[in-house]
Amino acid sequence: MILTPESVQRIKDKLAQYPQRKSAVLPALTVAYRQVGHLNDDVYREISQVIGVPTLEIAEAATFYTMFPKQPVGKYLIQVCHNISCSLMGADSLVAYLEDKLGIKKGDTTPDGLFTLICVECLGSCATAPMMQINHDYYENLTPEKVDAILQQLRSEA
Repeated sequence: MILTPESVQRIKDKLAQYPQRKSAVLPALTVAYRQVGHLNDDVYREISQVIGVPTLEIAEAATFYTMFPKQPVGKYLIQVCHNISCSLMGADSLVAYLEDKLGIKKGDTTPDGLFTLICVECLGSCATAPMMQINHDYYENLTPEKVDAILQQLRSEA
């Protein structure tokens, strides 16, 4: 078993809140992600056993959302929006700057395990482009100076 008994219980508690089992898929994925740090086929199977929804449907939901990494990631998952608004406002330059600053390419994790950099579709903050999400926090209207300050703050907290 990958999921701890506590995570299984939290998933069961979530399941009890919904009239249809499928409604508990995203909350169950969230519980599993917060425990494991990424999702994979083994996690999907365990969730399926707990909530009684086919594994394929669990996997379909998980792969649709960028908030559920499918492989281990760094302590800080940097998701740069590259949809149209962010692209027009400099997302490509932002990604290039982050790649240079962190010494990695998109999809990679820094050797110290602190940062993973990915690009994602719309994060819903088009008016504040370019933007990125790091773990659960949004950073908007980004400039190289703002990125430097953010990275420095995160490094100091690590």
